[in-house]
Amino acid sequence: MALKQSRTTRVAIALLGWGSAFVMFFPILWMTIAAFKSEIDAIATPPKLFFTPTLENFAAVNQRANYPLFAMNSVIEALGATVLAILIAVPAAYAAAFFPNKRTKDLLLWMLSTKMLPAVGVLVPMYLIFRDLSLLDTRLGLIILFTLSNLPIVVWMLYSFFKDVPHEILEAARMDGAKVGDQIRYLLLPLTLPGIASTALLSVILCWNEAFWSLNLTTSKAAPLTQLIASFSSPEGLFWAKLSAASLLAIAPILVFGWLTQRQLVRGLTFGAVK
Repeated sequence: MALKQSRTTRVAIALLGWGSAFVMFFPILWMTIAAFKSEIDAIATPPKLFFTPTLENFAAVNQRANYPLFAMNSVIEALGATVLAILIAVPAAYAAAFFPNKRTKDLLLWMLSTKMLPAVGVLVPMYLIFRDLSLLDTRLGLIILFTLSNLPIVVWMLYSFFKDVPHEILEAARMDGAKVGDQIRYLLLPLTLPGIASTALLSVILCWNEAFWSLNLTTSKAAPLTQLIASFSSPEGLFWAKLSAASLLAIAPILVFGWLTQRQLVRGLTFGAVK
């Protein structure tokens, strides 16, 4: 009886899990289907489940916009901001985890609170700063902005991973004469590599999906894929099929990237959860 109840529970949990996954994935599935419809089929009421697939929307996207340039901008800006954020966050998290003082927690909470600030509240000053520094519509400008935007989360994640490392290991290294750089390079980084990898993956995803600053601080030269999606909204209305095709082209690289690295991401996010 107990075994039967256990199987029933497992089946119910499995169905609940698959049902939740389907609900969350449904918008992407619907967008993918719409990308292969004609504009008339895409706005048909009731929705057409059977239609003749077409690639004309993808051809229209390529004719209207330089997709490789948008994709290259997204890759360079996401990777550049992630590398820069990790380089800044590692020493900051190291100091907070291994040399804390009575202000450390307050400082970390203040850093995290900056993520709660609505971006539109600082749009005007940021725009003026970027204009005066000639950073408008440049890859360097977005890399700096993405780095500053994600730095609180990156520092917090690395801080939590570093805290799980026994202090005795670094103290033994210091007694053997290892300097701070050697401790971080030869001990801390190898021990927390899964956590650092998951932090970097999360930063890349956040940078890739960012839209507010991209729409307001870029126009053409440094515009990422989020700008490509927005360009298909016009005063005449939304062209759902072409918009779906542009959105699918924009999210496809990060979806594939997330799928290939999901094990590393989960491993890093659960790093230190079970001792």
